[in-house]
Amino acid sequence: MFDRNIRIVLSVVFALSFFVFGWLSHSAYKPGKRIEKPSVLDQIKKTKVLNVALLNAPSTYYIGADGAQGFEYDLLHAYAKHLGVTLNITTANTIKEAIKFSKFPHIHITSASLAKTKEREKSFNFGPSYFEVQEQVICNRGMLGSGKFPRDVEDLAGLSITVGEGTSYSETIKSLQNDGFDINATLDSELSTEELLEQVASHKIDCTIADSNIYALNQRYFPHIALAFVISEREQLAWVLTPDSKELEASMYEWFNSYNQSGKLAQLKDHYYSYVLFFDYYDNKMFYKRVKSRLPKYKKYFEKYADLYGIPWTLLAAQSYQESHWNPKAKSFTGVRGLMMLTRRTAKLLGVKNRLNPEQSIKGGTRHLNQMLKNLPKEVEGENRLKFALAAYNIGMGHIEDAQRLTKKMGLNQNIWSDLKQALPLLSQKRYYQTLKHGYARGSEPVRYVDSIYDYRDILQNINDDANKENNLQNEEDKSKK
Repeated sequence: MFDRNIRIVLSVVFALSFFVFGWLSHSAYKPGKRIEKPSVLDQIKKTKVLNVALLNAPSTYYIGADGAQGFEYDLLHAYAKHLGVTLNITTANTIKEAIKFSKFPHIHITSASLAKTKEREKSFNFGPSYFEVQEQVICNRGMLGSGKFPRDVEDLAGLSITVGEGTSYSETIKSLQNDGFDINATLDSELSTEELLEQVASHKIDCTIADSNIYALNQRYFPHIALAFVISEREQLAWVLTPDSKELEASMYEWFNSYNQSGKLAQLKDHYYSYVLFFDYYDNKMFYKRVKSRLPKYKKYFEKYADLYGIPWTLLAAQSYQESHWNPKAKSFTGVRGLMMLTRRTAKLLGVKNRLNPEQSIKGGTRHLNQMLKNLPKEVEGENRLKFALAAYNIGMGHIEDAQRLTKKMGLNQNIWSDLKQALPLLSQKRYYQTLKHGYARGSEPVRYVDSIYDYRDILQNINDDANKENNLQNEEDKSKK
């Protein structure tokens, strides 16, 4: 009996000791931090690299005379600069290819003028919207007189239509076909929207579909295309972000709101799109003709004095076309003359003895533009300087200074062209000009002047780039034959 009691006591003590040991162990235990995988944003900041897939197109990204440019490229570059990282670009040639790249694990952002459609939002993680567009049916201008030019969806029956495969345009076509419309459209996986617009221009196909911003940029390069009708509601363009990137998305929204509120987004849109709104079919058609018939006579002078003063020759040539249509004997009702339309007084100050001499006129005009550049405040920077200088060439530096003062009074930035151009037209209104030092001026004129010059310059640059590509290809072929 005694032994039994001993065993019971020992059992109780043993059990209590286990309980106490367990309680003490639990009290002393502190759970360690769970090892979490770094976020996409953390990885970007650590590696100092932002990997982006960019569509190679005028509306997004291309290599121009001054290097990489394009609306979406500049926007991405600004965001990368905000993060303190560099852009690593993977180039896509079609929207379908860009969407394929977006699924690669190392691609952080895909930028390809992609619309936030209902179908895409089921599959992709979109960032903030940065542009509003509408899909437009674009057809060959020659169809206007044939009775076949479409005015609504029903008129598309029987027409040759091609759109890019995997685009929002193909979604629109399929939706219309499902609704019973007779549309026989080809879906192409190889050609970009710009290449399809070129096919419309050459009438290899009747029509295609393009976003309104893409059409606006390309109508200058393809004068034989024309807007038929709008085929969609307003759509938002946005970047596609890699999956599981909440921190990156939050960072992007925060930055984008600040970028937009600062006025920089409006400035960027103005830089790429303001002057394309002044498209004139007849004027552009004549411009292309004169590029072939007149420009070759004077191109060497534009290049010579562009190099001398550090101004792009395409800009000088575009300015000269705006002034005189490359007519060395041009004369206005105010008495200005020559390729660069110099006044007698300005020509004398510049040492131009004969305003009708092409080389003297180009030399004098370039020197005069350079003087405008030198007289601008140092706060006017980058491309803004050229636009301010061109406006001063047209209207006089005094009126530009007045417009700057007025811009500042309006609470805008007097050193940015997109803000200055809002104030310039007010110089013709009495309640404004009577308070300014230099008085009345036709302020709307320099706005149209600068926009037109940049329109012509972009066409010239595009023609020049195409010619360089052809020459390079020809040189490679010649080398391979040797």
